[in-house]
Amino acid sequence: MIQIKDNSIPMDDLLKDGPEFITPELGTLIKGTLINKTKNRMLLDLNGVTVGIISGKETHDSYNTIKVAVPGDEIIAVVVEEENEDGMIVLSLRKASQQRAWNRFLKAFNEGEIIEVVAQEVNKGGLLLEVDGIKGFIPVSQLAPLHYPRVNNANSAEIVSRLERLIGTKFQVKIINIDKENGKLILSEKEAMSEERISALSKLKPGMKVKGKISGVVKFGIFVTFEGLEGLVHISEIAWGHVKDTNEFGRVGDEIEVLVIGVDGEKISLSLKRLVDDPWLEAAKVFKMGQVVKGVINRITQFGAFMKLTDDINGLIHLSEISHSKVEDPNSFISIGQEVEATVIALDLDEHRIGLSIKAMLPEEKKKEVEEKDGNSDEKKSKKEDKETKTKEDKETKTIAGKETKTIAGKETKSKELEEIKEDKGTETKEEKETEADGGKKEKSKKDKKIKEDMKKDDTIKEKEEIKDSKPKEAKKKEDTKKVKKESSKKEKDDSKEDKKKKKNTKKGAEGKKE
Repeated sequence: MIQIKDNSIPMDDLLKDGPEFITPELGTLIKGTLINKTKNRMLLDLNGVTVGIISGKETHDSYNTIKVAVPGDEIIAVVVEEENEDGMIVLSLRKASQQRAWNRFLKAFNEGEIIEVVAQEVNKGGLLLEVDGIKGFIPVSQLAPLHYPRVNNANSAEIVSRLERLIGTKFQVKIINIDKENGKLILSEKEAMSEERISALSKLKPGMKVKGKISGVVKFGIFVTFEGLEGLVHISEIAWGHVKDTNEFGRVGDEIEVLVIGVDGEKISLSLKRLVDDPWLEAAKVFKMGQVVKGVINRITQFGAFMKLTDDINGLIHLSEISHSKVEDPNSFISIGQEVEATVIALDLDEHRIGLSIKAMLPEEKKKEVEEKDGNSDEKKSKKEDKETKTKEDKETKTIAGKETKTIAGKETKSKELEEIKEDKGTETKEEKETEADGGKKEKSKKDKKIKEDMKKDDTIKEKEEIKDSKPKEAKKKEDTKKVKKESSKKEKDDSKEDKKKKKNTKKGAEGKKE
């Protein structure tokens, strides 16, 4: 700053001897020396000619300058207004920091450098942050295995909950996309660790023991991260015994040691249970065929129950081996927590299976009682079924008989009607009656004989149907019905022929009388 030692020197002379000052343009960076600062204001000496002022939100930048700077420090700011009402140039630390940040981000993007950022917010798609007004986004898919939110059934609420735990966490990332026009960056933690991952993967071999952290616990297994890699301990590789709940074997963030059992590209298979001896090797020495064992039922399924033999070994009691009677629901015979005795009836140590039987423990006398009980039950059931079948057959037989009775009654009615028609025709002349009697006597006799035969056949069919003990078949009923219809049709045709003959004879008699 200019110090005036002689007040008698004219101002024009002072300006000539002073440093040259160029009025800064809007949006340009300018350097100044900090003269004074308060909570929300900073004053800068600009080359000893004028004063710059930074106030309000413009004092905040990513470097926290207003808090760490002291008078005499050099400050870089952006010109946002050439001069205010007090004659001072208005400056901004925030925009200066943003401009420097863009320069830094462009350099990092072009050269593939790794930068450090801090997560500030979340949404279901990933993590959000802001650096000097520049917005950044780390998608879930670009998170490293340690931070990836592995949840069951892709539950969005649980994903957000897991991401919220990462707020305030520092991330080493690479810029994979930059949009200066809209002030946005797309970042990737996974890419920042790619070199480390490739290097670690090249050294990884099956049989190696590695230490890492649990990155996810799901229904089908446990995910573990180590050296930038991630592998899966499948539920079948967690323990030698039955694993009911994977959450019982670890939580996210727990340190754990695992055995590498397979490497296929970037797919890594791990095992926990193979770090300890196989208990089934010892089982070969302990369990023998026919041996009686005692244990507690710890699991029941549709096909049987499992008995706990040791901490890591269970034996299966199949449905067919629970009782001598038929077992549809094992819960009706045994329950979880119940202590039972059983006989070893199958050993397959290579497949890690032991078959057990409770019914084999049942005394011979008890077995006979159960068999007799089951037999009596089956006999009663059979008799009941036979009774129901017979009742149904009787009902159907009565139904058929009723139908046949109606058919015969119909035939008799038809015959009666024909007789009445004949009587009505009795009003004809005596000569016509005599002629009809002479000409039709023989035919009437044949017709009566035919009706009697038909009725006799129908009665015979009815008697046969009533005598039957077995259930009539549907085909038989159709056949009988068809037969009755056929005979009825035949009778009606015969009646029609008889009527024609009578008319013909009547006509002939009348002609003979005239002659």
